[in-house]
Amino acid sequence: MRDSLKGAARIAAFVLLTGPVSIPAQQKPPEPPPMPVRAALVTRATLNVEVTAIGTLRADETVMIRPEIAGRVASIHFKEGQTVNAGDPLVTLDQDEYKAQLAGSAAEAGMGEISFKRLQDLQRKNLTSQQNLDEAKAKLDAARARQTLDQVRLDKTVIRAPFAGTVGLRLVSPGAYVKPGDDIANLENIGSMKLDFRVPETYLARLGVGQTLTVRVDAYPDQGFEGTIYAIDPALDPETRTVLLRARLPNKGNKLRPGLFARVSLILERRENALVAPEQAIVPLGQKIFVYRVVDGKAVMTPVRLGLRRPGQVEILEGLNAGDQVVTDGQLKIRDGAAVTVQPPPGT
Repeated sequence: MRDSLKGAARIAAFVLLTGPVSIPAQQKPPEPPPMPVRAALVTRATLNVEVTAIGTLRADETVMIRPEIAGRVASIHFKEGQTVNAGDPLVTLDQDEYKAQLAGSAAEAGMGEISFKRLQDLQRKNLTSQQNLDEAKAKLDAARARQTLDQVRLDKTVIRAPFAGTVGLRLVSPGAYVKPGDDIANLENIGSMKLDFRVPETYLARLGVGQTLTVRVDAYPDQGFEGTIYAIDPALDPETRTVLLRARLPNKGNKLRPGLFARVSLILERRENALVAPEQAIVPLGQKIFVYRVVDGKAVMTPVRLGLRRPGQVEILEGLNAGDQVVTDGQLKIRDGAAVTVQPPPGT
């Protein structure tokens, strides 16, 4: 007991001499350095609402040249692959038989006209009846009709191009006998092309004549061909629930050919001044979509609403403004409010 009192007295005397003992406060941990990230600006661009489809190219005009009458092929006036104008003769059939028929009907018509005029003179003198005159007039009309028919048959021995185009491969030779409807050669007008394709009925309300489209074919994989819709079928296919559209494409250099398989990209809507951000900036979190904006050196987690998607880009409907800087690389290493430093793009 006496020793304890002596120890307390010594401590009190030490405190009086040296003053109170200070205990150091707990120090805060140092803040981590800014996290390096890459970022890009939100910009404005024109976006197209598109629908893709497949279709088949057709010639603007196409016909298989066929004779309307029977006969022997006397001469062929075209070369395979030749370009012809409307009305140019393509094939001539033997005309001898048809010329003879025309000569006979012309003679018959001439004789009928002489008889009719003679009866007219007699009728004016009351030397014949009106009935005889009417019968002569009917015979004359019939003879003239046969003459006209024979002339039409003779004209059909020359088969002419119904429109300007390119003649295909011929299927007959001089001297061949052809019947009505036999194939001779196909004629194609490929100065412009028609394109038939179908799209689902869900797009029906957004379709219209005059809409533009882009076509790609396997023959020219790196080239796009522009066209315009000019007709929409009023009826939908009840089995596929699709609507048939027809477009016309200019065919400079005759690169496109009928029958080509075409991949169609149809522009339904054009959105001007749409906000777009890099697709790499999007951070999905549950049912929501976020981006990290860079504001005063801090990462700010911002919810956004997306629209159209394009390769490498996405439309921003809500949440951002043009000129905002969004993190595109390094999102997994940061959190809301974290300090960041934006690195320059690679190669700069």
